[in-house]
Amino acid sequence: GARVIDTDAAVVALDGRSVPEIFEADGERAFRDLERDAVLAALATPGAVISLGGGAVLDDVSRAALRDAGAAGVPVVRLEVEWRSVARRLRGGAGRPLLAGDARGAWTALARARAPLYAEVATDVVDTDGRWPRQVAAEVMTLLRS
Repeated sequence: GARVIDTDAAVVALDGRSVPEIFEADGERAFRDLERDAVLAALATPGAVISLGGGAVLDDVSRAALRDAGAAGVPVVRLEVEWRSVARRLRGGAGRPLLAGDARGAWTALARARAPLYAEVATDVVDTDGRWPRQVAAEVMTLLRS
């Protein structure tokens, strides 16, 4: 029954272009600025479940807001995933500007670089590999109830 906010979808709704179009026309920095606005607006929505893009933690302001939310008792759950699952979900990275070319190499480098930032904000971690969405959701709900 909670409101779900996907920050990538919020950026698209705000800007009127797809994420790849924003990256291509204006670059990653412009996208991250829009994403920061979406993250802050989402965090200001009481009781919302927020789905963040993987790079949301790259912005210092977004990361601080997520860290502060976690410190205030708002669960910030990192969904852990391995490459084989990413490959199945993304089918090689189509529509993902940061995964163009060598998608596996790019994802591995991004995951390695972002890991400490995720650790900085996450209050909980849930492994998604080899699990159905309902199983992951059930574990997240268990965390939220505890």
